[in-house]
Amino acid sequence: MILEFTVGNFLSFKDKKTLSLEAGRIKELKDNVITVDKYKVLRSATIYGANSSGKSNFIKALDFMVTTIKRSSKLNSTDKLNIQPFLLSTETEDQPSFFEILILEDNIRYRYGFELDNDKIHSEWLYVLLEKSKNEDLYFIRTLEGIGVADAFKEASGLEDKTRDNALFLPLTDQFNTEIGKLIMKSISRIHIMSGLEHEEGIVMTNAIYMFKHADYKSDLENFIRKLDLGFNSFDIDSDSSKDFKDRLKTIHKKYDNKGNFISNFEFKMTDHESSGTNKILDLSGYIILALKFGLALVIDELDAKLHPILTQEIIKLFNNPKTNPENAQLIFSTHDTNLLGANLFR
Repeated sequence: MILEFTVGNFLSFKDKKTLSLEAGRIKELKDNVITVDKYKVLRSATIYGANSSGKSNFIKALDFMVTTIKRSSKLNSTDKLNIQPFLLSTETEDQPSFFEILILEDNIRYRYGFELDNDKIHSEWLYVLLEKSKNEDLYFIRTLEGIGVADAFKEASGLEDKTRDNALFLPLTDQFNTEIGKLIMKSISRIHIMSGLEHEEGIVMTNAIYMFKHADYKSDLENFIRKLDLGFNSFDIDSDSSKDFKDRLKTIHKKYDNKGNFISNFEFKMTDHESSGTNKILDLSGYIILALKFGLALVIDELDAKLHPILTQEIIKLFNNPKTNPENAQLIFSTHDTNLLGANLFR
């Protein structure tokens, strides 16, 4: 579960900026808050701003951090880290970029971060706040001079010299099967980041299609579609694999006679007959259902693009409602839709 994310000196961000999902002390919309021991965490959060104000870049920053952590152990010693610092200041253009995330797992708070440039990791740290403690414990800290591992993280001791200059220490501890390393990597892997415009780029709806083909998930997918009232109850996939994939997707509609009596089901070609918003909903459906089912953090840039405001509201309600979100999934998204602010959805 994400508590907080901070980025600095990256893309359009010169100074450090933080998104916090810890709930304030106001009392409205109590269902929007997940209570875990002493923590109160938001189920959903939205990022507003004008064009070119940095909404997408903030999500790109989180994506960069997550991706860098996941791919660190796969790099060669000569690989670049593909960082893009803030370039409009001589003060920052040659300085490392900053990333830090606070996550909550099993009532324990982990604060993990690093600074890096294109060639190497400049610093890296992990602090842990135990359930009954008031102060953080340092587990390891890294500078250009080396890595120091605390006694609390003694299972990682001995791995310091095995860490490349362009690789992160924490993912290495996961490779060597440390409990803390595995736990944090598992938590990071539960953050899914995507663009709300991906459907326009022809991205295959792998999650939705996987669900449709497996009985355990098919009913979840069909219930989701029915709840949003898209005008059809299901979709199908043509078995002819020689056809282009997009041409194989069909939506199932009901056909009636002039007296309103049901006659038969009728198939529409998804890409030709359904709106771009409907295509997008089906793109997103697999991610949304899996997030709700397994308690994932779903981060979407421009969630509302091509969607009717009511559809966007219904998606938010699924995350804010403890009955439809019993596993405490989180939804973070950027949007231009200010109507959401007056829809009694956010505290």
